[in-house]
Amino acid sequence: MFDTVRKFARAFRAPSFQDREMAYLNEARDRVDLEYRMREIDRGLFRKTGF
Repeated sequence: MFDTVRKFARAFRAPSFQDREMAYLNEARDRVDLEYRMREIDRGLFRKTGF
């Protein structure tokens, strides 16, 4: 019973910073694009708050 609740909760949770960063890096077309995206992440692209 708890397994189904956990699966249900996981399906509706928001992606974490790490999940979003990894998805962004996986979309890189080549090494140069990957390095550019890595620098953007290092600058805090996904870790900015709304305030």
